[in-house]
Amino acid sequence: MEENIQTEAINEQAAEVKYTSNDYKKGQPRWCPGCGDHGFLNALQKAMAEIGVAPYETAVISGIGCSSRLPYYVNTYAMQTIHGRAAAIATGAKIVNPKLTVWQVSGDGDALAIGGNHFIHCMRRNVNLNMILLNNRIYGLTKGQYSPTSPFGFVSKSSPYGTVEEPFRPAELCFGARGKFFARTVASDISHTVKMLKAAHHHKGAAVCEVLQNCVIFNNGIHESVYSSTARKNNAIYVEHGKPLVFGPNNEFGLVQDGFALKVVEIGKNGYTMNDVLVHDAHCEDDTLQLKLAMMDNEHGFPVALGVIRDVEAPCYDEAVNMQIEEIKQKKSYHCFEELLETNDIWEVTE
Repeated sequence: MEENIQTEAINEQAAEVKYTSNDYKKGQPRWCPGCGDHGFLNALQKAMAEIGVAPYETAVISGIGCSSRLPYYVNTYAMQTIHGRAAAIATGAKIVNPKLTVWQVSGDGDALAIGGNHFIHCMRRNVNLNMILLNNRIYGLTKGQYSPTSPFGFVSKSSPYGTVEEPFRPAELCFGARGKFFARTVASDISHTVKMLKAAHHHKGAAVCEVLQNCVIFNNGIHESVYSSTARKNNAIYVEHGKPLVFGPNNEFGLVQDGFALKVVEIGKNGYTMNDVLVHDAHCEDDTLQLKLAMMDNEHGFPVALGVIRDVEAPCYDEAVNMQIEEIKQKKSYHCFEELLETNDIWEVTE
């Protein structure tokens, strides 16, 4: 009885603790000046503080790459694993300790090349993880080889005459793996990144957040069309559930349905009014429109969609596994290895 009272008192005290971003900071980041990793780390620490989960109840798990050094700079449980295996390790951590808040941080090479299989199956299983994909479309740590998201024809050290393959598009991969949550932000937009990270945390299930970021050394300017606030006003659309899909410096443009496709129109011209503009529904089970939004790009005359594009609830793998374990345990006559041995025939040899 006394122990229960003490536990409740400790829990109440923990609930009253207010954290700041400094509580989640550790070490001196060793990235190139201007790297998008700096901005993302700042946003992550702010988001953690606003979410309020204690550092000792948080884990940050990464693979290998520039961005995968991030666990060294957060004052939480943290682990840099091996190349492409962040999702596998994060899944194990979440299953063993369901109360732990797990942030999986990977670069586009780490997550989508050697780690591609783990990435898609983690989404398919809907493991309750915050899966952050830092996408600079290049291998930075190994000094500038093209990655699975590098555009067709991209010239790099490993493709001196240009790539001859089409890139992965993370949103398409997520939706194809039956992902339930997909958001996109830009590393240079700190406040929006914080908002997206909080949304990912509050989603129950595999929450994929693509972060567009710059590599100033090997792929400078790859996201130039949306990297500055001025550029985003003209080339991006911030989507929010339940709000009209409008964009532009004065929200003068909107997205309307054109047959089975989307179309950009100028509101107030050619007969188009706000009534024609589509309203974003991130919670719709049918992902047809959500995928179209996620796949828009400037090259085809569309704005890049930023924000929570899909957010649909579904059963979580880690919860299902632990429920199954408890159900089976109740049906078994043994609960430890010694009891298991005693369920079989036993002989006692005295001499």
